[in-house]
Amino acid sequence: MPSPHDPPALLAARITATPDAPALADESGVLTWAHLGERVNRWRALLASTGVSSGDAVALMLGNRREALEALLACLHAGITVVPVNWHLTAPEVAYLLTDADTRLLVVDPPRAEVGAKAAADAGTVTALVTGDEVAYGLAAVEPLLAAIDPSAAPTEQECGQLMIYTSGTTGRPKGVLNGLFVTGAPWARATRLLEYATGTLGVPTDGRVLLVGPWYHSAQLFFALLPLLNGATLVVRERFDPAGMLSTMDAERITECHLVPTQFVRLLRLDPAVRAGFSGASLRRIWHGGGPCPPDVKRRMIEWWGPVLVEYYAATEGGVVTLIDSADWLTHPGSVGRAVPPNRILVVDDDGRELGPYQPGRIFIRRPGRGFRYHNAAEKTRAAHLAPGVFTYGEMGHLDDDGYLYLTGRAQNMIVSGGVNVYPAEIEQVLLQHPDVRDAVVLGVPDEEYGERVAAVVEWEPGGRQRPWSALDAHCRQHLAGFKVPRCWRSVDAIPREPTGKLRLDQLRTLCGDDRWER
Repeated sequence: MPSPHDPPALLAARITATPDAPALADESGVLTWAHLGERVNRWRALLASTGVSSGDAVALMLGNRREALEALLACLHAGITVVPVNWHLTAPEVAYLLTDADTRLLVVDPPRAEVGAKAAADAGTVTALVTGDEVAYGLAAVEPLLAAIDPSAAPTEQECGQLMIYTSGTTGRPKGVLNGLFVTGAPWARATRLLEYATGTLGVPTDGRVLLVGPWYHSAQLFFALLPLLNGATLVVRERFDPAGMLSTMDAERITECHLVPTQFVRLLRLDPAVRAGFSGASLRRIWHGGGPCPPDVKRRMIEWWGPVLVEYYAATEGGVVTLIDSADWLTHPGSVGRAVPPNRILVVDDDGRELGPYQPGRIFIRRPGRGFRYHNAAEKTRAAHLAPGVFTYGEMGHLDDDGYLYLTGRAQNMIVSGGVNVYPAEIEQVLLQHPDVRDAVVLGVPDEEYGERVAAVVEWEPGGRQRPWSALDAHCRQHLAGFKVPRCWRSVDAIPREPTGKLRLDQLRTLCGDDRWER
């Protein structure tokens, strides 16, 4: 008979085999597999005591800390929908998510307690708790509640929950995505098959030590941390990405896998040469990366430094990983994001939905049997993302080569049409980032009476670097690009607004550049 003391189903094998081995570590300490299982069951009992039950939604606005994984795992074993919340959001933005997701409970940590309390009050029907030992802003503290819990109060039956991850909302309101990786009420065997697929196809490890340094609320960071943990690897969590500190952690903790984004590669490459030379990296087996185009020169330098451990993918919150390419393959196909992994098939189509041949640029669609995705409370957006049942897009443009390798040219919504010619910002941005004085750059179209749109560039200069005249960047671009792709309008900003994952906050950029003060 099931018992409330039974270990969480997705952790049971490791708890039984190696109960005293390290499972989860953060700056506050280390949890063994047995201790993690006991904490997850206490969280399950705590959730039940607040009135949350199967089918409800729980929002987690927590930093990179072990409580985030504990609470998430408890929800995934209680039939609950987990809603990770971007901890940079304001109270009104959080309240919108809580209302849209029909959330019953919000869990925050002390640094986010004030925002969480205001958001819960604004949402009206949401209970909120704060992690740690102390009451904050009227929110009850979690640790005393967990300590007082009788573990036998946890529901006897365990039920698979699911994740609803909100898009970044970089162009409008965030959209909740139910991507079907975990499904409420599904048999545990389904989750087991997911882990087997992740191991065999994506290279998710069953051992080793995986490092999480990006914000866990982001889908890629979450899945490349959660799946290794469920697979039996030790997960080492750090609150934030610090380039030099991460290198020290990797060596000291004997890290084997980590997920990074191109922005982080750039910051690593700009470290003091002595710091870079002191990094061993001997334990590294695999560095997954995605989250945006990686300039080829940046990736080549990372491979030269760290060795052939980089594995790039093309994916999105909506439907997971579509392609993979390892370092050796990338060196023979520079700029590619790889070939489709089973069961995906890539289609490149024109504006009328007709499939295009190799080297013909168009909109990228993915055909996948079985698992699909949907946007929560947004049926029209779900329909717009699908060409046909089981055929959907993440919104990118690109082309395939003769061997089926995919090359991205940018997002369809960001494409510039200047004088009737299509211009893809990503290509121009990569050229700008090769200039040593440019820290970051974004290319976009601005209205033009003659051409419809002109190519414009927003530049963030290197700290302490010398701001070059625009003519220098113009000359740099003309060495690498056809004339019609070279920006005609320029402006500089103190900082290009991005998510911690490197994703552009286009809404904030438009606010920064909302006037007509472009230099030409």
